[in-house]
Amino acid sequence: MAKTPAWQRKEGKSPTGGLNAKGRASAKREGMNLRPPQPEGGSRKDSFCARMGGMPGPMKDENGKPTRKALALRKWKCP
Repeated sequence: MAKTPAWQRKEGKSPTGGLNAKGRASAKREGMNLRPPQPEGGSRKDSFCARMGGMPGPMKDENGKPTRKALALRKWKCP
């Protein structure tokens, strides 16, 4: 049975949002070029915040916990 890549499983995701180093490494093996968040600013941050902020979906799940979308926006320090 083939395992799914780490970036799709809990072990590759950071509890504070986004992917951890193991998740980024597994995504890179599949041909993706992911870099860590850039919360201090710059064009990557502006682009990410504009794209991700406009995504449909709730910021909290049915239990009141923040969704992965909310965690990612917080990690990038999007306004």
